[in-house]
Amino acid sequence: QVQLRESGGGSVQAGGSMTLSCASSDTSRRYCLAWFRQAPGKGFEAVAAIMNDGRTKYIESAKGRFTISKDDAKNIVELQMNKLKPEDTAVYYCAAGYLCLSMRYEDVGYWGQGTQVTVSS
Repeated sequence: QVQLRESGGGSVQAGGSMTLSCASSDTSRRYCLAWFRQAPGKGFEAVAAIMNDGRTKYIESAKGRFTISKDDAKNIVELQMNKLKPEDTAVYYCAAGYLCLSMRYEDVGYWGQGTQVTVSS
């Protein structure tokens, strides 16, 4: 059983920045780590993922604005979000699983509790 605990989140104005952090209990580093989000009235969307070897993947709307990184020594994965837009408003979830290739909700094995990010115009 892997436990994921997010921190960060909150409210920011459009154009601002925010960093989300996720502490993982998994020390095996066997899983891909990712950030998903769910906007009001919409389904889950993978935002970014980072593989065991450090390679990263992003959805198109996050490229150039978001950066996913991890600290293996601390078992932490972070999502640095810059140039935030109102459409980035969502609950953001840390996720772990064999999902780096697919980036699909169905391939997530473990979820964090979620943290709200609100971007005002």
